[in-house]
Amino acid sequence: MLVAVYSSPKKDETYLYVPKRDDFSAVPKALMETFGTPRFVMLIPLDKREKLAQVDKQKLREALVSPGYYLQLPPPKENLLKAFRAQNSGEQS
Repeated sequence: MLVAVYSSPKKDETYLYVPKRDDFSAVPKALMETFGTPRFVMLIPLDKREKLAQVDKQKLREALVSPGYYLQLPPPKENLLKAFRAQNSGEQS
């Protein structure tokens, strides 16, 4: 099974996976408007890949069947101030 991957020009680190290249018929119109004009990134042969970087392969397969696409959002940003405060809260006397 080949999967087409597209990046969003509007949202950093946001990717859209569809089962057929350039076929966005299953993707809701509102999502496409928010996503922007998809930029083709690559085709992935799912059957030949053991793992994917930030996507669970089984969830991706299920999403491609229903609803017919998979949206990968960026990982949450680390709150550096919160991490710094947590690290230093135990060091103060």
